[in-house]
Amino acid sequence: MKALGFIEVSGVVAAVDALDIMCKSSNVEFVTWERKLGGRMVTVVITGSVSDVAEAIECAKRQSRVPIPASNVIANPHSETVRMVELSASRLAKKKA
Repeated sequence: MKALGFIEVSGVVAAVDALDIMCKSSNVEFVTWERKLGGRMVTVVITGSVSDVAEAIECAKRQSRVPIPASNVIANPHSETVRMVELSASRLAKKKA
């Protein structure tokens, strides 16, 4: 992974909208998401090049219908950070199967 991007937004609909904006605006891929508080707070994780991830996050912050209170881009994430994200993604894959 070259970079990881995270956004946190209130609600599943807003998270899907932000993900759509990010994927359409840059060459990024969806990795996983985490829903807390019954889906009221949703964290969406994307990956791609540092510039693409940063651009995607900024586009989502500008175009989202709901304010995005927290976001972050991690360039060249540490292997333990990648492992944590992969664990979340594997739980999502198990639910799909």
